[in-house]
Amino acid sequence: MLQIGKVPESVLKRSIIKQIKTKRDEIVVGAGVGEDCAAIKLADDEIFVTSTDPITGTSHDIGALAVHVTANDIASSGAEVIGIMLSVLLPEGTDEQELKTIMQQAEEVCADLNIQTVGGHTEVTSVVNQTVITATGIGKVRKDRLVKTSGARPGDDVVVTKWIGLEGTSIIAKEKEELLSGRLSPSFIEEAKGFSKYLSVVKDAAIATSVGVSAMHDVTEGGIFGALWEIAEASRCGLEIRLLDIPVKQETVEICEEFGINPYCLISSGSMLITAPNGLDIVRELEKAGINAAVIGKVVSGNDRVVINGDEKRFLEPPGSDELYRIYGGEQDA
Repeated sequence: MLQIGKVPESVLKRSIIKQIKTKRDEIVVGAGVGEDCAAIKLADDEIFVTSTDPITGTSHDIGALAVHVTANDIASSGAEVIGIMLSVLLPEGTDEQELKTIMQQAEEVCADLNIQTVGGHTEVTSVVNQTVITATGIGKVRKDRLVKTSGARPGDDVVVTKWIGLEGTSIIAKEKEELLSGRLSPSFIEEAKGFSKYLSVVKDAAIATSVGVSAMHDVTEGGIFGALWEIAEASRCGLEIRLLDIPVKQETVEICEEFGINPYCLISSGSMLITAPNGLDIVRELEKAGINAAVIGKVVSGNDRVVINGDEKRFLEPPGSDELYRIYGGEQDA
């Protein structure tokens, strides 16, 4: 069992550094005993892109999720993710094997996406009651290819990749499996749990930028409604969105119904929100790569952000707390 405080050097070497196998040429100084900083070299026409995210909503697959969420943020800027730093806070009573498993999960995703873990910090502390990971991603992009969330323009198509609610559905299916098993079939629950395989949007972003985009924003806390508001607010524009064109899996619909939560406001890593003059071209290229995508509406002038469902219209509002927290915060009983 690990003791309170910074993990011992032997644990650092055995269960953290030894698990880091992916290497990149840009990394001059990476993770190592006594190294407080990473050093990275870039070409003259490239710029750094950084992002940081804590993972607090689940304890399942937390190492993999930490890398995915931060890599997705970097990818939404049009950049290539090259490095990541992980700050891991462990509760008292944590076994070393749990730490090792977290690092193995992280490295598996890093290997798949060609990202090097360049450093971080690991500590056992009484101030947390479950593991908390904060991941800081480092990316690079050519100066003329940087994509901003604020780039949407009237007339652009609005595209969303894969399906909304994938991350939230997977988390709920894993965390609440026992409760759901009395209401849904085992195969249905297993399918929902497996949505974690869709969480990366790095490939989605690369394909979209190769066609041409005006803005990108990965769909995370607050769900698709939150992401739509944020991209419109950043770009100072309006939206007309067709609700029935937003792709959503049946598993997400039914699990959300079980808990009385809104799938359109559910954490949705795995979906990328894109605006572009040529949305159908992007959809076609994504589908060639086996990635589901759909044009769900238009960017318009003005400030009205409207979701249309048949004859009904609703106006989007600034995102509040994610629907996932209604389950764990005790606001909704299944």
